[in-house]
Amino acid sequence: MSSGTGMRVVVTGATGNVGTSVVRLLSEDPEVTSVLGLARRIPDWSPPKTDWSAVDLASEESDLVEQFQGAAAVVHLAWAFQPTHDPAATWRANVLGSMRVFEAVAEAGVPALVHASSVGAYSPGPKDRAVDESWPTHGWPDAAYCREKAYLERALDTFERDHPETRVVRMRPAFLFKRQSASEQRRIFGGRFLPGPLARPELLPFLPDIPGLRVQALHTDDAASAYRLAVHSDVRGAFNLAAEPSVDAKVLGEMLGARPVRLPRTAARSAIAAAWGLHLLPASPHLFDAVLRLPLMDCTRARAELGWRPKRTATEVLEEFLQGLQQGAGARTEPLRGRKVG
Repeated sequence: MSSGTGMRVVVTGATGNVGTSVVRLLSEDPEVTSVLGLARRIPDWSPPKTDWSAVDLASEESDLVEQFQGAAAVVHLAWAFQPTHDPAATWRANVLGSMRVFEAVAEAGVPALVHASSVGAYSPGPKDRAVDESWPTHGWPDAAYCREKAYLERALDTFERDHPETRVVRMRPAFLFKRQSASEQRRIFGGRFLPGPLARPELLPFLPDIPGLRVQALHTDDAASAYRLAVHSDVRGAFNLAAEPSVDAKVLGEMLGARPVRLPRTAARSAIAAAWGLHLLPASPHLFDAVLRLPLMDCTRARAELGWRPKRTATEVLEEFLQGLQQGAGARTEPLRGRKVG
């Protein structure tokens, strides 16, 4: 590992969608002396000042305390979305793995923990106005992703009470996209055999307009900028992260040149449930239920206290992502490997 004085930052989940952006930004930061990226598989990619360590957070044999020694901050991004049919497996990886990270941060005496929470941690909320970070974080209990994110919010409440000397920051971003994440996200949510070229606008004569399907999006690099700012600042607590505008069928229709057609929730959910039940679709109907109920987020605190501003609009983010889908875009890490199907 890199040695020397200065700011050393450890990043878990460093080879994923968010991790690659965070590692790159930190490696370019003159105030950061070294970056240690933790991942299950060491990538064929190494930015300046960056070292790697193969670590499985789900394994009780991982010595995280040793990895965290001397770090100025730990940025915890590691997360497993699959297998969606085995919630016990994702609970072990995400919840128990995160608890090991929190305990190791305390034992190693790391001054700051920046944790990747999510809009998915929020309880159901409004679609006609934005809520701030005080909105309840009890998630949507039927969806494993939301249930796990919400549970970790409670775990961090206890951690902060027991370790007030550790500065804890909870990032709650909207849906995160970038060109290089297209292949990974297609595999996670659409399945490995879903052809990316189907994302071409000319193949969409109409767009399903489902009641409640209004969400926020953000470029992964813009989220990474907020993580970097949190590492350097003295802030604590939660921060909402999202770009404008919020995205619904009308916005997507204008962007893609497709006509929105009203589709009842029950019809859409039934189709998703059938495909998920047959193992044709990785994304579960429970996650679909949660998305329809997610609140819109107010990002005033991130602007005021972090000085954060997203550089890209939500529509620019989605246009870049769709191009990545069509081209089978990826990156030189195992989670982000590119693959074009069809």
